[in-house]
Amino acid sequence: MNSISNPIVAARMADIEPFHVMEVQERAHKLEAQGRRIVHMEIGQPDFPAPPQVVEAAIDAMRSRSLGYTSSLGLPELRAAIANFYVERYGVAVPAERIIVTVGASGAFLLALGALVGAGDEVLMSDPCYPCNRHFVRIFDARPASIPVDEQRNFQLTAADIRQHWRSRTRGVMLASPSNPTGTTIPAPELRAIIEEVRGRGGFIIADEIYLGLTYGEKFTTALSLSEQIFVVNSFSKYFNMTGWRLGWMVAPESYLREVEKLAQNLFICPPAPAQYGALAAFRPDALALLENRRREFQQRRDYMVPALKALGFSVPVMPQGAFYIYAGVERFAPDSHEFALQVLDRAGVAITPGLDFGKNRPERFVRIAYTQALEELQEGIRRLGKMPGA
Repeated sequence: MNSISNPIVAARMADIEPFHVMEVQERAHKLEAQGRRIVHMEIGQPDFPAPPQVVEAAIDAMRSRSLGYTSSLGLPELRAAIANFYVERYGVAVPAERIIVTVGASGAFLLALGALVGAGDEVLMSDPCYPCNRHFVRIFDARPASIPVDEQRNFQLTAADIRQHWRSRTRGVMLASPSNPTGTTIPAPELRAIIEEVRGRGGFIIADEIYLGLTYGEKFTTALSLSEQIFVVNSFSKYFNMTGWRLGWMVAPESYLREVEKLAQNLFICPPAPAQYGALAAFRPDALALLENRRREFQQRRDYMVPALKALGFSVPVMPQGAFYIYAGVERFAPDSHEFALQVLDRAGVAITPGLDFGKNRPERFVRIAYTQALEELQEGIRRLGKMPGA
């Protein structure tokens, strides 16, 4: 039989890679189908379900409402609730009119970049970073310009990086604080310096704050406290435990609202109505109290996992300040983190993510380990890793 080929494929597809972690996940599922128990530390989603208040609100909306199209910018009452959340949680007044409810955070990135970049434009970002950030840029035939960052810089961009790498085709910068895969944050003074550097060059900033609710120890605040002229993306997936509901939001500068709205109307029509009505309940005091308890549990898991991994011989060069990931070095165990991840899965029954997914900056050295399982399950994973040769 002849192999199937696609005679027409857009050139951009050559630069859009699959998730390499899917290879690990698929192999893990095959092992589970054979009867093996796998400890999953590769999954980038909370193990907690959506708060019951959210579930009940969505069910009630489906029973009592027709649930037709909403505004392309989202339910007015949900936008107002998000605005109130910024005031109560971070002390920052954000007009509800600047808040756009989106089809997941991914929808927010597509809307922002669709309004900001075109063919040949360049967007600066860190390496390592969340892989979709590169691909979002490429979708619009722009060029992601990845800047290698290391542990000495907290795996984050600095204002000096912006000065060094800004070129004639550069249009803006994408940041993430806390970041995936490292869980690190950008200190407020450095973030302010980055904003001033980019503003002086007439560029834009898209700040990924998807994990801002999941920070530990030091109190962190939104980049919106430093500037109204940046795009901030957030999500109901991580802190609010609503990954499958596909709901996020973006705060855009006022001058861009009409452009973003036109894109939203054409690309998505509107965010999913049941998820929006459910999300309204996420801001109830009892729901927020539950989410804060879960945040503290994530911190407890982090505080167990980091020293436990170090004791086994992993290097953890930077303590993650947020999210639910540890970017751990495997140089003691293997020269290639991808092969190491497959070996750990086959021999120990523990699934982890190889660094190859997150860029070209020493990916063979690192793995991402997610503490998105109950503490007892994480302890079992550490026990299994401890039995690996060389541990």
